Amino acid sequence: MPIAGTIKTALESASLIRKMFEEGGRLKKQYGADKVFDFSLGNPDVDPPPAFHRVFLKLAKEDKKGSHGYMPNAGYPETREALAEKTSREHRVKIDGSHVVLSVGAAGGLSTVFKTLCDPGDEVVVSRPYFMEYRSYVGNHGAKLVEADSLPDFNLDLDAIGAALTPKTAAVLINSPHNPTGRVYPESTLAGLAELLRGHGKKTGRLPYLVADEPYREIVYEGLSVPPVLSAYSESIIVNSYSKSLSLPGERIGYIAVSPDIRDKDDVMNGLAYATRVLGFVNAPALMQRIVAELTLARVDVEVYARRRDAFKAVLDAAGISYAEPEGAFYLFCKVPGASADDAAFVNHLKQYLILGVPGSGFGKPGWLRFAYCVDEKIIRASGEAFKKALASWPG
Repeated sequence: MPIAGTIKTALESASLIRKMFEEGGRLKKQYGADKVFDFSLGNPDVDPPPAFHRVFLKLAKEDKKGSHGYMPNAGYPETREALAEKTSREHRVKIDGSHVVLSVGAAGGLSTVFKTLCDPGDEVVVSRPYFMEYRSYVGNHGAKLVEADSLPDFNLDLDAIGAALTPKTAAVLINSPHNPTGRVYPESTLAGLAELLRGHGKKTGRLPYLVADEPYREIVYEGLSVPPVLSAYSESIIVNSYSKSLSLPGERIGYIAVSPDIRDKDDVMNGLAYATRVLGFVNAPALMQRIVAELTLARVDVEVYARRRDAFKAVLDAAGISYAEPEGAFYLFCKVPGASADDAAFVNHLKQYLILGVPGSGFGKPGWLRFAYCVDEKIIRASGEAFKKALASWPG
């Protein structure tokens, strides 16, 4: 019997990031890992902070009775309270554990949110470029992802978002610090977006939710802080994870938090807990829940990423490749050089010099490409000559 048509179609256009990552593995076997400059996957390689290992060992040794059993689908009450305190500080609100649901990473959190919010035929508006798997997170629940252009500096274009809103709009999805550009949306932009959504709600009778994907919130540079979302708009929901801030992507631990002013709070929270269960997650990993409850003030050494960013910028400057200045996260979003806007052709050209990036068309932005600099700084610096040779022979 054939597999589902939707899955077969999805496989044919599978994630470009994963395809390039797999290509990197093949090339490393062929040429050696130190000869391949793989900037395809945002897989954090900075070690978790020392506090993580201390807490991990402490809790693993305790082995209390029932510590590996089921808990409420929304998570351990004590973990929810700890994350509510953290979220209250970051978003300038006062919430308690009843506003928090633990999730299986940010991806699981977003899937849970859209399962809860969207009926088939609903729409979710996102600014382009965007993380490519958003389309699946929304489409899995019968909703449609609607793209709106961003401004030239990759800030939100409120006029474009306003034009994309319809009576079917269930939510607007934002991501700051942004993947793939590294942009941090200013507080004034969030205030303007909130006003836009409130106006749309008055006009249509349906007030859209604002969903903020925030796994890079704590990876910012030059003393920048990420403006709060929950205090900016009443119908806001944030999704966060510890994949980047604690370098724990494989542990799949994240959380969802809602505004203290959200309407129908009980329905929303009960829906999130129910969706967690019926999507098959059941609950977030028990041990990780207990660990992160004790690490709300910990984070990785962001200065490592800052040094890598600066090293990579120097490589690109020397090669003649322009890019958006990243304010956070660990990506450089680069313009395809020359008159050509063929990002796929440029990525394939770079591959001849063992340089791997991801075409911008995969993020909804043709003519650009993304490099991830969560790799050893020595690899970044060693790529300089390969970039120069690649640009010298690029016909675009």
